[in-house]
Amino acid sequence: MRKKVTLKNIAEVLDVSVMTVSRALNDKSNVDKKTKERIVQKAKSMGYTPNRVAKSLVSRKTQTIGVVIPEITHSFFPEVVRGIEEVTYRLDYQLILTNANEQFEREQHAVNTLRSQQVDGILISSSQTVEDYSFYKEILESDTHLVFFDRCIQGIGASSVHVNDRESSEAITRHLIEQHQYKKIAHLSGPREVTIGRERYIGYQNALEKSNLPQKSEWVIEAGFKEEGGYNAMKKILDLPQSDQPRAIVCVNDPVAFGAMEAIKEAGRSIPDDFAITGFSDEIRAPLVEVPLTTVYQPAYEVGRRSAEKLLKLIDNENEQPEDIEIQAVIKIRQSCGCKADH
Repeated sequence: MRKKVTLKNIAEVLDVSVMTVSRALNDKSNVDKKTKERIVQKAKSMGYTPNRVAKSLVSRKTQTIGVVIPEITHSFFPEVVRGIEEVTYRLDYQLILTNANEQFEREQHAVNTLRSQQVDGILISSSQTVEDYSFYKEILESDTHLVFFDRCIQGIGASSVHVNDRESSEAITRHLIEQHQYKKIAHLSGPREVTIGRERYIGYQNALEKSNLPQKSEWVIEAGFKEEGGYNAMKKILDLPQSDQPRAIVCVNDPVAFGAMEAIKEAGRSIPDDFAITGFSDEIRAPLVEVPLTTVYQPAYEVGRRSAEKLLKLIDNENEQPEDIEIQAVIKIRQSCGCKADH
């Protein structure tokens, strides 16, 4: 078995001090440029790999970041992670990725495990079952830095990164009203305890209020964030007498919209002739389904990138302040709302 190359081995070969080798490999400025290049090349040729444990003892950092996502099947989150990884890789941080599967107990377990591994910070998108925020307040009072993304818990002093959910939900609902003159509009919502569920519901509500349109309780159904929830919620709409059914459906996200579309198809009804429908997130399937889905494009990569940048600022600068970062989303018009083509 090949013996691990040490700083001392490199120093002996080049006839320099161990301290000089350490400074060169850590890219310190107090080493001559030519000497640094010579040391770096020799370290590579000898197969040297840095000892992260020893390095963390000196820097008091583990160079690791924890990421907790609520579910892995929604294509939004892998794209967020790609944005996070682009930033952390460039700055030599490693990611530990965990999936809470929409369960707060699993989310707590994941966070506690990450803390026990002494990660330098945690990026988290909360699950739909979160009710007690005291858990996160305790984390903020500890030495672990925390940034929420997409599904954020606000008002507890943590940084958050998200799109303009309320404004975008209102805009897509207003498109149904102003461009198509739909007057009976339902909402398949997310849980109100989760920010995106609450903000997107308020956006829908605002659009109706500004147009003096009716808001019926039977037209607002909590569907969660998955296809199954959208399917079941749409079945409840379809069970209403046809004269009481809405003409258009605003869904909290694309998976819910896909589930609703399946229920509409099963019932022998058509989109958009019987029901116009919209989503939110612009999943990879949105333009590919039988009737391409009108939706809101969330720049997931940008959400991930900005989240990672904010967390690393908090880690590196004790004076860095919490911040609420809002990223602009874009409406993607397709045929499911009644438009003829993308525009």
